[in-house]
Amino acid sequence: MELLWQMAAVGFVFLMLAGTLWWFRGRGMLSFRRSFAAGSTFRVMSAECRLHLSPQHALHLVRLGERGLLVATHAGGCTLIAEAPWRELAQGRALERAVQG
Repeated sequence: MELLWQMAAVGFVFLMLAGTLWWFRGRGMLSFRRSFAAGSTFRVMSAECRLHLSPQHALHLVRLGERGLLVATHAGGCTLIAEAPWRELAQGRALERAVQG
């Protein structure tokens, strides 16, 4: 009889876990992607390049979906320098505007 209660408790915990994951997924806080599938090379976020300025300072160009972010990292944290559509960054126009103004 005790074994039955233990199995019911474990089943209840798994049921609560599945319900929590379903709730997060419904609210958009969690998504499951099959990155292990054949031919799946799309990544939501990728570090495209990095420029070291000093041992504690660097500039990072990060691709986040279809947006490009220029981020400066320093000893106190990080700062967003510029943000633009990736197509503009790939052509170099957005970086020129960020540097000029």
